[in-house]
Amino acid sequence: MSPMPANASGDLSIRVYYEDTDTGGVVYYANYLKFFERGRTEWLRALGVDQRELAAREQMMFVVRHADIAYRQPARLDDQIDIRTTVADLRASTLVFQQQALRDGELLASATVQICTVHATTFKPIRLSPSLRDLLNKALH
Repeated sequence: MSPMPANASGDLSIRVYYEDTDTGGVVYYANYLKFFERGRTEWLRALGVDQRELAAREQMMFVVRHADIAYRQPARLDDQIDIRTTVADLRASTLVFQQQALRDGELLASATVQICTVHATTFKPIRLSPSLRDLLNKALH
């Protein structure tokens, strides 16, 4: 897969299945966290970052430190929604993602998610490796 161009956002299209909804056929609020996780994973994958390889080679994993979500409109069974992912901030051991769930351009939910890099076995915070930091910086500028 070729690297994502500079200043790119990642978009992931998701179909809402029955398992994603509550008894009223509306997406259960916690499932947006799953949708946003998939969006971040695919954004990283498009940059060429394999998270399993990163954990094995550099003993580094990404974990959610904080998530702030605002819900605007419901998504429903069989809706096609787009998850838009961009990086708002990059620091020594954290990334801040801005994410949106959209249906036909209409904002359904938005989130700011702070990700921390941790050691794969101790789970203590560690700095991004220089190579990963360079890759992420190129995607942001």
